[in-house]
Amino acid sequence: MHSHSLGRWQHEHVFLGERHESNERRTWLVVGLTAAMMVAEIVGGTIFGSMALVADGWHMSTHAAALAIAALAYRFARTHAHDARFSFGTGKVGELAAFASAMILASVALMIGYESALRLVSPVTIDFQQALPIAIVGLLVNLASAWLLHDGGSGQGHHHGQGHHHGHSHSHDHDHDAHDASHDHTGHNHHGHDSNIRAAYVHVLADALTSVLAIIALTGGSLYGLTWLDPAMGLVGTAVILWWSVTLIRSAGAVLLDIVPNKALSGRVRAGLEVKGDRVADLHLWRLGPGHTGVIATVVSDAPEAPAAYKERLRHIPGLSHVTIEVQACPDHAQARPV
Repeated sequence: MHSHSLGRWQHEHVFLGERHESNERRTWLVVGLTAAMMVAEIVGGTIFGSMALVADGWHMSTHAAALAIAALAYRFARTHAHDARFSFGTGKVGELAAFASAMILASVALMIGYESALRLVSPVTIDFQQALPIAIVGLLVNLASAWLLHDGGSGQGHHHGQGHHHGHSHSHDHDHDAHDASHDHTGHNHHGHDSNIRAAYVHVLADALTSVLAIIALTGGSLYGLTWLDPAMGLVGTAVILWWSVTLIRSAGAVLLDIVPNKALSGRVRAGLEVKGDRVADLHLWRLGPGHTGVIATVVSDAPEAPAAYKERLRHIPGLSHVTIEVQACPDHAQARPV
């Protein structure tokens, strides 16, 4: 084979989300907003002698760090998208960042819970008049951040898949220009969500939640003298944030471990290939990046067709971005049970 003809069979492995650059810009904006609020609280608290303000500023620094991880992950994935060292691209870098970010969030929640438990046992004096405005300003900042991240963090919407299809038999078949513009009308494609932007969104939601709970506690303490309400709200916040963290850890971890993203999708792929008496002997599905799913399948047939025929059977399924089909001839497979 002449070297100049290889280009027909080669393709890039870029599996970034369709809103990657937009999400990156929004995350950096939130990093800047959070960092500015953090500096203002630490400096202001130091000048005015408010330990509550200083403490909240350092608490916000952990969120700024986690958001920075998300923003840097976007930058890394984008700048290394064409790096041949990554066999299936950098689409899962965001999942790694989301996993780390969720761990940070869980650690912060546990620290809040520990401090809240201590204050239930040994109450401390609270300056309600000074602390309440801080909580209100913090809530406004977090609501603005959540608004910036909401569209990307929701993970909803339809996704299009750029198809890279491979067929293995006695010949190879590649389709580098195929673009599946069909939508999945069976429901929202939750597996197309961007876990990195979702992690950033959860961080600002967690901060907003703590601000709301703080406002409730400080208002109750100021009006009715319910000092126990402050640590109690801290424990409520701990439980909710830990639940969010565990959910995020599980979803990001599942992608990092190449768990089948969707059992229904697996069934659709199998059903698409198992026609005319053909059977799927081996099937692998994993997520390559937001909105991109990889497929490797072995089809056993007593009347093998060209690889392109099997690829065409899957064209109606959106989000299949890297399809590799191996065809094995087996005249008596129809009598055997499918593996």
